[in-house]
Amino acid sequence: MRSKWFLAATAALTLLPLTVAACGGDDDDDTAATATTAAATTAAASATNAAPASAYPVKVTDLLGRSVEIKAKPVTIVAISPTAVEYVYAVGGTVVGRSQSVAFPEAAKQAKEVGTAYQPSFEAILALKPDLIVADSVIHADPRLRGPIEGLGVTVIFAGAENFKQVIDGLTLMGKVLNAEGKAKEAVTAITKARDDAKAAIAAKPASAVLLIAGRDQTLYSAKGTSYAGDVFTQLGVKNPAADGPDSGPGFPGYTTLAPEKLLEFNPDFIFTVTPAPEPAPRLSMLVPQIPPFKGLKAVTGGKVIELNLEVFLQAPGPRIAFAFQAIADAINGKPVSSVGPY
Repeated sequence: MRSKWFLAATAALTLLPLTVAACGGDDDDDTAATATTAAATTAAASATNAAPASAYPVKVTDLLGRSVEIKAKPVTIVAISPTAVEYVYAVGGTVVGRSQSVAFPEAAKQAKEVGTAYQPSFEAILALKPDLIVADSVIHADPRLRGPIEGLGVTVIFAGAENFKQVIDGLTLMGKVLNAEGKAKEAVTAITKARDDAKAAIAAKPASAVLLIAGRDQTLYSAKGTSYAGDVFTQLGVKNPAADGPDSGPGFPGYTTLAPEKLLEFNPDFIFTVTPAPEPAPRLSMLVPQIPPFKGLKAVTGGKVIELNLEVFLQAPGPRIAFAFQAIADAINGKPVSSVGPY
C-alpha cells in the first residue's frame, strides 16, 4: 500500500495511461592462371549482360513466424503502427496509409490516416487498395486485431519490436519484402555500431538505472529487462535493479509496479523517466525530485533524473533505437540529453 506522503506529493501528477523496434609460380602455373582469369572474365561479362533474375516472388517469415509469399514488389503500402512505418522508411520505402500517431519520418505524415494502431479502420485501409499491409507483431498479435487484419484479403506481414534483436529482424525482413536488402544491411550495421559505440563510451563508468513511467492513478512503473527500454539497458551493460521484478499486468507489459519504498531500496545512480501525457502536463522527471523521501536519492542529489523521448523509448520502438543507445550513453557521461530530438 502506498503511504499518504506519496499520494499527497503526487497529487499534481495527472498522466495519460501508457499508449499501449562490414605469389609467384612457374610458367605452367602462370599459363593456368591466365586461362582461369580469362574464363572468369568471360563468365562475369556473360552474367553482366544477362537479364537480371527477378527478386519476386519471394517467401519470407515475419516476426510472428508466419510464412508469407510476396508475389511482386509492393508499391501501395499501408503500415498500421509507428514502428511499422519506420521499418518501411528505414529501407527506402514509402507508405500511402499510416496510423494516426505517426510523427516520424516527416514524409510519412503525408500519408492518409487509417485509424490508430490499436483501433485501425479497416474500411480506410481497403479504400487505399494496398498490395501490402505492414502490421505490428507486438500490438497486432492480439487475436482481436490479428484475425480481422489477416481477413482483409491483402498480403500482410507482422513486424514490431520488443528488443534490439527484433529491431534487427524487422529491418532484415523489410529489406527482403521490398527488395532492399542492401539498405536494410546498412541500417542494421549503423544500429549495431551505435550500440557498440555507446557501450564502449560508458564501459569505464558502471552505473545502475531505472526507467519510470506513471499511470493515471500516480502509480509508478519501472521497466523490466523484458521491456524494450530494459533491453536497451541490457545491451549497454547498465545495471537495472528492477529487471527481474514481477509483471505489473497486461496494462503495462514489460513493466513492474514500483512501490516508493522499493525505489528507495534500489537508490539507482540514474532515474530515467518517460511521460506519456502531452504538455502542459508536468514531466515525471520534474515531479520525482519533489517527493520528500526521494530527495535523498543519489540520482536526485546528483541531478541525474532525466526525461527521455516518448517516441523513441515507448511509442515507436524500432530503427531509432540507435538514438536510445546514444541518449543513455550521453546521460551517463554527463552530456545533455534532449527529450525532443534530434529524432
